[in-house]
Amino acid sequence: MAQSNLIKVGIVGGAGYTGGELLRLLVHHPHVDISFVHSNSQAGKPVTATHTDLIGDTDLVFTNELGTEVDVLFLCVGHGDAKKFLDANSIPDAVKIIDLSQDFRLTEKSSFGNRQFVYGLPELNREQIKTAANVANPGCFATAIQLALLPLAQNGSLPEEVHVSGITGSTGAGQKLAETSHFSWRNNNISSYKVFGHQHLDEITESLQSLQNGLDTAIRFVPYRGNFSRGILCTTYLNSDLSLEDAQTLFREFYAGHPYTLITDQNPDLKQVVNTNKCLLYLEKHDGQLVITSLIDNLLKGASGQAVQNMNLLFGLEERAGLQLKAIGF
Repeated sequence: MAQSNLIKVGIVGGAGYTGGELLRLLVHHPHVDISFVHSNSQAGKPVTATHTDLIGDTDLVFTNELGTEVDVLFLCVGHGDAKKFLDANSIPDAVKIIDLSQDFRLTEKSSFGNRQFVYGLPELNREQIKTAANVANPGCFATAIQLALLPLAQNGSLPEEVHVSGITGSTGAGQKLAETSHFSWRNNNISSYKVFGHQHLDEITESLQSLQNGLDTAIRFVPYRGNFSRGILCTTYLNSDLSLEDAQTLFREFYAGHPYTLITDQNPDLKQVVNTNKCLLYLEKHDGQLVITSLIDNLLKGASGQAVQNMNLLFGLEERAGLQLKAIGF
């Protein structure tokens, strides 16, 4: 039986990757009661029929009925679908919304009726999130790239051009089958996509401009599809007059008190962050170029883990509640 002091949660789009990860976190969250998991395609089926890793952890059943007696509603739907969902359904104003799509991330798109969405990157907007009613969860590549650049923007140290290359696992493309997510195509293969035109660039630029006045930096981003399931590794490099020691101090001071963004002195690998809500940052200096490597799990710090982190902040909980996860290691 649910305890009266638990946060009542509803999940819309619970059959996909981000919905599954959210369920995996929330079924064991000490302050949460999951009221319903909405899915049109899986309605009437046990959640464990789709998310087989949850066998033994929950007896929830997918529903196509929308419950409104919840404290917070997570929208784990595709880009463009969150706005359509809110257009089609009347959600009480008292219900907080955490949207995992890109529909409300930009300032010009952050209003919907009486709702105002705060951009949900805790390392940038922690205090605003604490008093928000609605949160727009950041994109996965956007999270990894911003965390590599925010301290430099606050210091006014971003130059005219920043170069980024980043590789992501197949889960970044979502659960719907496509040619480039099919095993036979993805295995033993790699390709670039959306070169210099990735959809996350706008939210990255907006965040950086909020810290560095007059910023007019071009971010040259080349994303790659990797032949692995999950995780993101980005390498960012730029001209910098900072010494390596000064840059490391700048980053450590900026992220002091933020539990999930960590500066490491050893060149990291992806398995250190997969299955965690961490971002690891590794700094190098070569011939006047500052090089920042950032690594996250695209489904956790890049999506559902960060959404739970935001929920914790919204409801005044300890920021790490329900997120004490261990990396897979090997």
